[in-house]
Amino acid sequence: MRLHEYQSKEIFTEHTIPIPQGRLAATPEEARLIAEELHGPAVIKAQVLAGGRGKAGGIRLVHSP
Repeated sequence: MRLHEYQSKEIFTEHTIPIPQGRLAATPEEARLIAEELHGPAVIKAQVLAGGRGKAGGIRLVHSP
């Protein structure tokens, strides 16, 4: 399957499989608003369907919005 993480989370939710809190942000402004709503450190992920784990995208831990 070729799914982004947010798509698999939607499927898990439909089947009552627990997942971490989070939402999809398409812009930096949306990411800031979501981080503010989560109250605390957050992980920002850039996801690219590139044919394998770790081949593209990026992950950053942020401590404030």
